[in-house]
Amino acid sequence: MKITKAVIPAAGLGTRVLPASKSVPKEMLNIVDKPAIQYLVEECAAAGITDILIITNRGKGVIEDHFDYAFELEENLRKSPAKQALYEAVHSVADLANLYYIRQKETKGLGHAILAAESFVGNEPFAVLYGDDIIYSEGRPVIGQLIDASEKYGKCACGVKTCTTEQVMKYCTLDVTPAEGNIYHVHKIIEKPAREQILSHFSILGRNVVTPDVFDMIRNTAPDPRTGEVYFSEALSTLAENDRLLAVDFIGDRYDMGDKLGILQANVEIALKHPEIGATFRTYIKELAGKL
Repeated sequence: MKITKAVIPAAGLGTRVLPASKSVPKEMLNIVDKPAIQYLVEECAAAGITDILIITNRGKGVIEDHFDYAFELEENLRKSPAKQALYEAVHSVADLANLYYIRQKETKGLGHAILAAESFVGNEPFAVLYGDDIIYSEGRPVIGQLIDASEKYGKCACGVKTCTTEQVMKYCTLDVTPAEGNIYHVHKIIEKPAREQILSHFSILGRNVVTPDVFDMIRNTAPDPRTGEVYFSEALSTLAENDRLLAVDFIGDRYDMGDKLGILQANVEIALKHPEIGATFRTYIKELAGKL
């Protein structure tokens, strides 16, 4: 079945990037000239996804406003011959996909947030893109890479990259065996492992393709006794233990938008590729580097 729906959990509190996220959702922090969440929506659209549910919480209505038309602003831009490109850039944001919204009223973890998407998903496979993770790819969008693998093997899929030991201990670790190329069969997942529990240095980084029976798996997952959160990785591990999950070592550069350093890295590296300012910014970076 063709995957046309995606879920973007964007209900986190953004505590790692305070005070910037006190009144501006971290998903709306800029990467060069676009808010972070627009990169996620554009990735979905480029992969053929037409319907996207964004899971928000209180104080994030600005996300909805961003993906709506802004009549007065757009009309002023449209009337100026010198601003037609800018008008198209602003106007087209509202037409990227069909956007829907629902609030996670309590912050009880990623699994709990995804469970709120059940009525939206219905009986279809769907994509999940974490609101914190921006992945830049000049070729096939990363969520499209996962969709391709999922359709080929008839399994769910998660996007992974090799991480440092310290990162694996913060994220998760996977027991995998090769399938072909950059695709692996997953047999087990451990969330936030201790050093001695590390199975591999692959960690899941922000992209998944799953089937709707994952909702029952989430419901059967007990909250973590330390944090009270329902970990989505537990449901993914259930899929893995039943030989239903692939890991795709995706082609693309991932940036953690819940981390101050990640935000800076995203801005610098994507600015260097920007068609308008890339060349000038590269010159500036070289000059700056010479002063360090």
